[in-house]
Amino acid sequence: MACFLVPTTEAVVITVATHVINNHEKKAAARPRTERRLEGQHNGPAIPWSRKLSWLSEMLWGGSLLLAFEHLWHGEIVPWFPFLTAASDPAGTAEMLQEMGSVGVLMALIVTGVWGTMVAAAECIAKREDEITPAAE
Repeated sequence: MACFLVPTTEAVVITVATHVINNHEKKAAARPRTERRLEGQHNGPAIPWSRKLSWLSEMLWGGSLLLAFEHLWHGEIVPWFPFLTAASDPAGTAEMLQEMGSVGVLMALIVTGVWGTMVAAAECIAKREDEITPAAE
């Protein structure tokens, strides 16, 4: 009914966090190299944190859009208020909230878990490549 709203909400939060972190990384990269070394930052990570978060954001947005389309296809989303057919009566609203709390949260957790595995694998690959071809300073 409205399970797609949970990953959509997470996608909004992650998208905002990605933009904030990306701006922070750009400011940090713009500082002189000697200043960064004093703070303990040498060359930075192989894959910036903002890029990793953008992967999660894209996965969540893609899944949410597909789920929203599926709900639209089955007539659970309508173009008039309250937009979700389940929200038109109290019993339907209770069922919708139950589904959001169980199915929606589970979907968001699974996507985030897959992303975490993906990031760990990417870090291992990047670390292995750094060991094979060390960066010249």
